[in-house]
Amino acid sequence: MEQITYRGWPTCYRLTRDDLELVVTADVGPRIIRFGRVDGPNMFCEYEEWWGKIGGTEWRNYGGHRLWHAPEVRPRTYAPDNDPVTVRETPEGWAFTQPVEATTGIQKELVISFPSLAGTVRVTHRLRNLGLWAVELAPWALSVMAPGGTAIIPLPERGPHGTNLLPASVLALWKYTDLSDARWTFGRRFILLRQDPQATTPQKIGATVPDGWLAYTNAGYTFLKRFPYCPGAVYPDLGVNAECFTNARMLELESLGPLVRLAPGAEVTHVETWALLQDVSRLADEADVAQHLLPRLQPYLAQE
Repeated sequence: MEQITYRGWPTCYRLTRDDLELVVTADVGPRIIRFGRVDGPNMFCEYEEWWGKIGGTEWRNYGGHRLWHAPEVRPRTYAPDNDPVTVRETPEGWAFTQPVEATTGIQKELVISFPSLAGTVRVTHRLRNLGLWAVELAPWALSVMAPGGTAIIPLPERGPHGTNLLPASVLALWKYTDLSDARWTFGRRFILLRQDPQATTPQKIGATVPDGWLAYTNAGYTFLKRFPYCPGAVYPDLGVNAECFTNARMLELESLGPLVRLAPGAEVTHVETWALLQDVSRLADEADVAQHLLPRLQPYLAQE
């Protein structure tokens, strides 16, 4: 890890493993503002109008990867992350810790480490309740992806009617969700959502994803994020552990942990493991996903 200047912020940290590169802001955030191959494109979206901005009370979508707590509600969810963070090395890895949110009493922390499997990064998301009363929340990890790509949401294992009489999973729809929008492709094994810079309306969906992964393919690369699923746990947003949102500027891959009642002084963690594949063919439908992408994901999906 080395300290660098990035996009006008004087204090950022660059972490590398093999040919993977992450940049984390310390003047604001914490945000993992960049993730990609060394000298390759940033898989994450960045907003030029916010480069180098520090301080203030408005919430800014700097882009990159961030930690929130669900369910989404104003003003709690939109507590600004415009102040410097504390950076320290811990037994877990490099920890980037936000000041306590004045309006919620919650402190957010991202810890970056490198698992044994080559080409992967582990991001531990931690919420601490440093307030005076218990708070019901769920950790919520949001990756803001660069425009022009396609998100892949895996559906639970399918089965025949005669031996599967009960529902197996949930799809959550928002009031602005339009299933007739051409950006969607609904298949038997996967849902695809394309980011369209010409779009005039946003789209969002939530899903039960027992397989615990989401992916985004863009410009010949595929970003994979893995996360745990807890059967029987209560999840926010009608019971989903994964969500995708898109508008004309970006697409978000979102994973969620179960809802917890977090007592004063307690903390909850949610872990994602990231990988980045190169030279991935364009994915037009779920047949392409099954043929060109899924076999390449298996080494990462097989790891605990």
